[in-house]
Amino acid sequence: MSDVTVIDLTPENIAEYGVCGYKDVKKHVELRRKIDWFKKYYPKGLRIKAVLTKEGEYQGMLEYMPGRYAHRPVDAGGYMFIQCIFVGFRKEFKGHGYASSLIDACISDAKNAGMKGVAVVTRKGPFMAKKDIFVKKGFVMVDEAKPDFELMALKFDPGAENPSFKADIEKNCEKYPEGLSIFRSAQCPYSEKNVAAIMETASEKYGIKARLVEMEDEESVQNAPSPFGTFCIMYNGKVISHHPISNTRFENIMDKIIK
Repeated sequence: MSDVTVIDLTPENIAEYGVCGYKDVKKHVELRRKIDWFKKYYPKGLRIKAVLTKEGEYQGMLEYMPGRYAHRPVDAGGYMFIQCIFVGFRKEFKGHGYASSLIDACISDAKNAGMKGVAVVTRKGPFMAKKDIFVKKGFVMVDEAKPDFELMALKFDPGAENPSFKADIEKNCEKYPEGLSIFRSAQCPYSEKNVAAIMETASEKYGIKARLVEMEDEESVQNAPSPFGTFCIMYNGKVISHHPISNTRFENIMDKIIK
């Protein structure tokens, strides 16, 4: 489609274009948090490519950064790590090869930077890309984590060491054996939405005071109790959601647990 352009977001223009569909800095605290996070990691190699219509409408993005700073619980030093990719808030923008072109640009940047390859965590379900598009690009699964996360890699040097999930993801759950804990990072702006409502519901409906854990850097995210990294909800030592959810979905989960 000829009315689409891809731009590089920078600390100077990110507030103008927004990110992940959020554009109003004054209205959306999640956008302000994302911008602050972006500005912190941009000097370290974080990049976001945004897909825009000629009217300036946001229709997709690809976010990637050097693996040492990855906001997933992975060991991916020396690799470029894809944090997030999606295209097409509207259906007519899907299926035109934009996602493929974005991945190609990331691969090119990784090669130019002399990296070992490109890595990404995939999963069937909300908030994460499925592995299909990466398989088409030559990525292969190099590791997996419960319940259904896969770490994919495209290696430029076949002899390079594979990236991997952190070995102690499940052990990190043992640090929170009791109560309700919500983990979030500003990397994902959707981690802001619904959290206040969930904490209020936990208190008023279930008599539970939730613990909010703000993961403020890559080290804390890489030691998260979920392979998703930037968000999860735990109750009594078990992850009950690996990604942001609505307050209604939270109630449905808790009603099944607390009978």
